[in-house]
Amino acid sequence: MSGMLTRLGLCVMWLLQRLPFPALVSVGRGLGRLLYWFGRERRHVALTNLRLCFPDLPEVERVGIARRLFGFIARSFLERGLLWWAPEARLRQLIRLEGKQHLDTARAERPVLLLVPHFAGLDAAVTRLSMDYDMAGIYSRQKNPVFDAALYRGRKRFSNPVMLSRQDSLRKGIKAIKAGMPFFYLPDMDYGKRDTIFVPFFGVPAATITGLSRLASMTGAAVLPVIARMEDDGYRVEVGPPWTNFPSGAGAENVASDTRRMNAWLESEIAKMPDQYYWVHKRFKTRPPGEKRFYGR
Repeated sequence: MSGMLTRLGLCVMWLLQRLPFPALVSVGRGLGRLLYWFGRERRHVALTNLRLCFPDLPEVERVGIARRLFGFIARSFLERGLLWWAPEARLRQLIRLEGKQHLDTARAERPVLLLVPHFAGLDAAVTRLSMDYDMAGIYSRQKNPVFDAALYRGRKRFSNPVMLSRQDSLRKGIKAIKAGMPFFYLPDMDYGKRDTIFVPFFGVPAATITGLSRLASMTGAAVLPVIARMEDDGYRVEVGPPWTNFPSGAGAENVASDTRRMNAWLESEIAKMPDQYYWVHKRFKTRPPGEKRFYGR
């Protein structure tokens, strides 16, 4: 039954992607309002994160950010239909790529790591860059096999990427990076205690993986930030210039310093569009020994 419902949902996504983009945006925002009211658990997580990270904001403003976030999340889900089935020419028009020269210049000189935070428009950035490059990255398999197959096909639509699972060895990732494939790296989630250290994230100790610094050190890769912004008339994907003096060194203190720098940069980008960051994730689930849990579950 779940497979049949998923196929029906995919059919709806295929039909919706044929709408004019403003109409699709309106449908997504409407769905987001429903998700906000009926998604009690994720609403609780989002508001808890916003209270922790923006304690000085009035509650009404935090609620407004959360409401808009659910609209962006719903949009990003429905607009995957565009990424999977819309003509390439339409996607190139809708997804505006800025800063491509930074990536081309860096690739000509050394391997590249793309630092990609979890903003709602993330999938559009993956699709747009895959039109021009064969890339590598981590692929998280979905529990629903029908949806997983659709997502997998969508990621491979325009190129021949190397998609690694979290269970794959680090050696495979290093091999892809050294082969010259831009590597999509998303280190801003709570992945548990393994390979993490506690560094501040909006002033709250957060278990943060140190892989960005370590991978850059092991491969000699340049780190380029990539930000995906959802706009009323499409998406804007911004590739920034390579970070200078990164990594700062190979020692534990250097790795910790690099990881703090990454989180500080992330904070500055989130401040520009807090309603598009993925606050529905339990970013502070892993706590230092003796600290209380934040989410109550």
